[in-house]
Amino acid sequence: MNIKQFVLYQGAVGMAASMIFPFYILLLRDVGSSFSQFGWAYGLFALTSALSFPFIGKFADRIGDKQLLLVYSWGMAVLLILFPLAYEIWHVYCLQIAMGLFGAIQKNSEKTVLARAVSKERAGREIGNYHIWTSVAAAIAVIGTGYLVDFLTIGSIFYLASLVFAWSGFFIMKAGSTESIKAGNL
Repeated sequence: MNIKQFVLYQGAVGMAASMIFPFYILLLRDVGSSFSQFGWAYGLFALTSALSFPFIGKFADRIGDKQLLLVYSWGMAVLLILFPLAYEIWHVYCLQIAMGLFGAIQKNSEKTVLARAVSKERAGREIGNYHIWTSVAAAIAVIGTGYLVDFLTIGSIFYLASLVFAWSGFFIMKAGSTESIKAGNL
């Protein structure tokens, strides 16, 4: 995989995540009955991510970043299909725990790929350039999804984001090894 492919992959998963994160509170509003339940749901997400990082770091070194990126893409694709089907708060809690695990996989893998790919002398500039493109993709997704929500249901946004995650899984499968990204310009 070259760095442009990695940026495209990360842009796609960033877009898919940005499609749902600002809007899934609207879906949760129909499931939960209080703000404390939303706090628990998001807290479970964050706590699961935090507790998962040490284990994910060990797996990244042992099995490789590409495999973890595949787990993230396909896991999120399946998870987002399940979100619109959640009708009780405990369903949301279980989904948030799984999403916390997948989120930790993505964050750790993104950073390890970048750490292995950028030259130490220009790390700040290269990572800054990387974040320009992934942030622009996320912004486009949030704005575009705002318009889509006006015409579609909230649940359909989850299905659409699931398709983008599935596409990213196919893309990363076809891409070469993440070890082949050489230090250079992003």
